[in-house]
Amino acid sequence: MYGYIRRLTPFISKLVALMTDTHVASADAPLPVAPIFDKHRLYEDAIATLIGTSFIALGITFYAHANLMTGSTAGLALLIQYATGVNFGLLYFLINLPFYYFAWARMGAAFTIRTFIAVLLLSIFGRLIPVWLDLSSVNIYFSAIMGGTLMGMGVLSLFRHRSGVGGVNILALYLQDNHNIRAGYFQLGLDAIIMLLALAFIPWENMLTSLLGIVAMNLIVALNHKPGRYLGIS
Repeated sequence: MYGYIRRLTPFISKLVALMTDTHVASADAPLPVAPIFDKHRLYEDAIATLIGTSFIALGITFYAHANLMTGSTAGLALLIQYATGVNFGLLYFLINLPFYYFAWARMGAAFTIRTFIAVLLLSIFGRLIPVWLDLSSVNIYFSAIMGGTLMGMGVLSLFRHRSGVGGVNILALYLQDNHNIRAGYFQLGLDAIIMLLALAFIPWENMLTSLLGIVAMNLIVALNHKPGRYLGIS
């Protein structure tokens, strides 16, 4: 009887290990299945680009009517609009023209073409939405939060379909790759300069309120644009 128990001891030990250690895999256990990426169809990319650019343009319209401010290329276009009265859509399109070189060098031809189309549509919507929509009276806090949320949803839609809104973020990535300049620091410094210059055209209270929209926009992107969260590709 004692010899029989000794022969069973290794088997029992292995069985206990399998029951208690989740890292020990059975020989019959199925292997992990790699995620299946669903390639976007052309019309899906087109619809996402239309939705994304219209949302961003609508958010910018809320900002412009409430005399608010944002950063990056959109902030630069808003700054010039406040200073000169030239429409945001035209300014945004013109400011983005030099950055396509960096987009081509950093992201490739497909991304650059998608981005050019997105910037063109955003510029068109930026020109037309203020004509289509009358915002003669709008609460500044609502404009900040709703505008930031709309821009965040628009950027998220473009990101998930391998597109972007051009601008200095591409330049920042290019400088980081080729000249060892940290992209985050470059973007932060440029945004700070834009915000400081904007104080010449908008009250400091509006500048502080603009931070609500910036937080809303970045939270939308940060919480939803994560590796592995979305398996569609373009």
